[in-house]
Amino acid sequence: MSRINDVLMLVGKLNYTWTNTESLFIYLIAHLLSTNKEAATVIFLTLNTTRARIDLLERLAKIHSTSPETKSAVLKITGRMTREQRLRNKYNHCIYSFDETGSIASTQLMRIVDMDDNLKYGKVEALDDDEMKRIQATIDAVIDVNKSIWSFIKLKNIPV
Repeated sequence: MSRINDVLMLVGKLNYTWTNTESLFIYLIAHLLSTNKEAATVIFLTLNTTRARIDLLERLAKIHSTSPETKSAVLKITGRMTREQRLRNKYNHCIYSFDETGSIASTQLMRIVDMDDNLKYGKVEALDDDEMKRIQATIDAVIDVNKSIWSFIKLKNIPV
């Protein structure tokens, strides 16, 4: 049971850290659109996926009216979130496989590839100590992105 608790704790921490950091996109949207937090929140909530929110931020950063330093900072932030998104998505969209003792042994992605007359199921990966370290590394990276967004907010005097 210890491994199950460890995995659930890490995945929960990953989701909390991710959601907390992604919510800071509201301030980036407000800044890039020169609007208020309320309007930016409506836009943020209307776009119901991380990918859509990142696409919006990247497109706003690339328009001509965005200063080069803001463009660079925003694209760096979105690039970092995009890199970390893969592992987060994996643990939000996988099946956990257990061994004969009831301990988590592996994950399997919830994907089916239809290959003419055969099906191929999602990749199976061990949930070992190295994988646990990768989850923690992703949490640490998202926390670092969070700090970068707060630094940008302070630098640009974005109202919070």
